[in-house]
Amino acid sequence: MNKANAMAESRTDEKDLILLVDDDPLIVESLGFILRKHFEVMVADSRQAALDAIASHQQVPALALVDLGLPPKAHSPEEGFALIGDLLAKDSAIKTLVLSGQDEDVNIQHALTLGAVDFIAKPADPTLLLARLQHHARLRQVELSKSAKNTFHIIGDSIAMDTVHKQIRQFAESPFPVLIEGESGTGKEMIARAIHENSERANEPYLAINCAAFTPELLESQLFGHRKGAFTGAVDAHDGFFKNAGNGTLLLDEIGELPASLQVKLLRVLESGEYYRVGDTRLLQSRARIIAATNKNLGDEVEAGRFRTDLYHRLSILNIVLPPLRERGNDVYLLLNHFQDEYAGTVSPFSLDRDAMKLWGNYDFPGNVRELRNIVIRLGTKYPGAVVSAEQLEAELETRLSSSTLSRKASLLGDDEQIRQKMLNHDFYLDEVLGEIESRCIKLALEMNNNNVSRAAEALHINRTTLYSRVQKLGKT
Repeated sequence: MNKANAMAESRTDEKDLILLVDDDPLIVESLGFILRKHFEVMVADSRQAALDAIASHQQVPALALVDLGLPPKAHSPEEGFALIGDLLAKDSAIKTLVLSGQDEDVNIQHALTLGAVDFIAKPADPTLLLARLQHHARLRQVELSKSAKNTFHIIGDSIAMDTVHKQIRQFAESPFPVLIEGESGTGKEMIARAIHENSERANEPYLAINCAAFTPELLESQLFGHRKGAFTGAVDAHDGFFKNAGNGTLLLDEIGELPASLQVKLLRVLESGEYYRVGDTRLLQSRARIIAATNKNLGDEVEAGRFRTDLYHRLSILNIVLPPLRERGNDVYLLLNHFQDEYAGTVSPFSLDRDAMKLWGNYDFPGNVRELRNIVIRLGTKYPGAVVSAEQLEAELETRLSSSTLSRKASLLGDDEQIRQKMLNHDFYLDEVLGEIESRCIKLALEMNNNNVSRAAEALHINRTTLYSRVQKLGKT
């Protein structure tokens, strides 16, 4: 199969679109044959091919079935982990399931923490696999139907969330842009909807577009529209999101991914409301209220030269910083009850015993609210009507990396004279020395932060997935 090729079968309204990502053509062929009876299937054989397929398709997939071992690192789960994050960044409603032979416990827990809703080991029973996919497709419909009912009560009464509640009320009626910042899974889209629903624009359109989900050319057309014949394939005129939002609200999600070529055009819209459709010379006026969201630190992006300073200041006139779940105290119990109620018609209720309840309160949920929701769904599916023990709950939580995972070797570094002597004896290996330095720094960061992965990654200024992968690699050496 062509490495860059990703194809989709003809769509019918009755079928959900599923993205199948695997570099084994036999698996793709056999699974594709089974899945096409129930879904529209889009296939790709690498992380980049998957992203290209989504960017070129008119619709974001409802489901994704992803192998962890993808090129160019087919023997490592790193590419698969990264793709899970990519998919959720494009659309948090995508239900991502992992189908992989790399089914070690740490890989399962890490994939689920990143936002995957299920993990199925290879080889998989086709009937079981299909049942899992259909189950998650139904859950997605439940979520979408509840979202369509415009019920946007934000769950949480912690001090951190009390500030967010106040800001929603304060900012709702303002015409100025709002920038919502927060880690992945904290609920930035929900906050944007709450701002809209609490404003006088509530009866006007609310539209959202993910800036990371399209190529720069397609994103420009989606935002600003295009005239007929503006480019190859533009057989009809297209209004674009700024036009379709009318007097309502437009959420620009993942604004940190906005291409530089479009940043100056967005700045003009924010300053004067003026814009042009692609290929058109007629000046148009936007009346929409702009909300932007990002899981990046835009200040850092400005310093790195990837984001315009003037655009940053225009977007951040009003700013909401969503706290991670680990800083929200007893909100984890409120969210537990909330999601059990929300999925009551689809997932059976359960309860936690005393030790499990304590573990629930002490866990830091690195995947934030999204991870908590997925855990509730899994527990309700696995233990319907049961009392869940601490051991059963712990099996659903991400295994915390430990400094003891890293092997302890005698120092390879030594002082300058020892290094010089080793070089003279042809006994100096730079890769080994750099590996030791990396191992020592990671070990120290984990020890300083009580083996908390998220905080250790922050101390090292790397993301959690990178830390996980490096500890796994170093632990095997």
